[in-house]
Amino acid sequence: MTHTDAAKPLKDYRPHHDFFVGIDSDGCVFDTMEIKQKECFIPNIVKHWNLQAVSKYVRETAEFVNLYSQWRGINRWPALTMVFDLLAERPEVRKRQVEIPAAQSLRDWIQRETKLGNPALKAEAAKTGDPVLAQALRWSEAVNTSVADIAKNIPPFPYVRESLEQLRLRADVFVVSQTPTEALLREWQEHRIDGFAEYLAGQELGTKTEHIRYAADGKYGPARMLMIGDAPGDLKAARANQALFYPIVPGREEQSWQRFYEEAMDRFFAVRYAGSYEEELIAEFDRHLPAVPPWKK
Repeated sequence: MTHTDAAKPLKDYRPHHDFFVGIDSDGCVFDTMEIKQKECFIPNIVKHWNLQAVSKYVRETAEFVNLYSQWRGINRWPALTMVFDLLAERPEVRKRQVEIPAAQSLRDWIQRETKLGNPALKAEAAKTGDPVLAQALRWSEAVNTSVADIAKNIPPFPYVRESLEQLRLRADVFVVSQTPTEALLREWQEHRIDGFAEYLAGQELGTKTEHIRYAADGKYGPARMLMIGDAPGDLKAARANQALFYPIVPGREEQSWQRFYEEAMDRFFAVRYAGSYEEELIAEFDRHLPAVPPWKK
C-alpha cells in the first residue's frame, strides 16, 4: 500500500451533515498526555539515547516541550529533536559533559517526510541502513510498547461523551490525531466512543492539517468547520483549512469540555461562534502555553 492510498478514505468521504468537527485525542478527549509523556516517552528517551547522566534535565526539558509549552502535542520526532536542541544549550548539561545526539539523519528525514510515523521510518531505516534512524525506530517502538502496557483504563474527560452524542446528530465527526492509529482505535474502542466518529485518522495518514484538508476541503462552509484540540498545532491545522477552533485548555480540561457542551456547541451550530467569542477563548488558551522554558527566565 502506498502512502497516498492510506488517506483515500478521507479524500473519498462524502458528507452526511452540513457541519464538520475534527477532534484531537491525546490530552483532548483522554487525560493521557501526562502519563504517556512521563511514564512512556521520557524514560525511553533516557534509555535509548544514553542520557542517564542528565535524566533530571531530560525530564524537565521533555515535559516543557511536550506538555507545558506552545509545542505541546507536536509529532514525536520534531519534539525529540527539539528536546536534544534545548538540552545541548543548557549549562547544567554541558557541565556534565554528556554527548547530546545530533541526530542529523533523523532531522533530514523529518524535513522530507510528511507521514511521520513508524512505517515510514522503518522503510527509510531499512533502505539507508542508517544507525541513527535505526536507533530512532527502536526508541519509538519501545514508546509504543510502553504506552500499550501502561496507558490504559483512562476514561474520556467529563462532558466528552455527552458532547459526542450531541455532535454526531448534526455534524460529521473525525478524530484528527498524531497518535498511531493502532493506539487510537484501542483507546476509542476501550471506552466505546469509536462509534461517534466517522473516521479515526492517526499519524500514518499525514499531518493534522492534511487530515482536515482530505476530509473536509470543499465539502463544508468555513463557518461550519470546527477543530477541537488542546495544542497550538491543532489551532494551526484549523487555520490552515479556514476552520474554527475550540481550545481544550491544558490544566482546565473539564471546565473546557463543560463550556463546550453547555455553550460553545450551540453557538457553533447556530453559526454564531466566529469573532470575539472564539478570539477570547484562544487568548485564554495562549496564556497557558509559553514559548520560553522556565529555566531561561
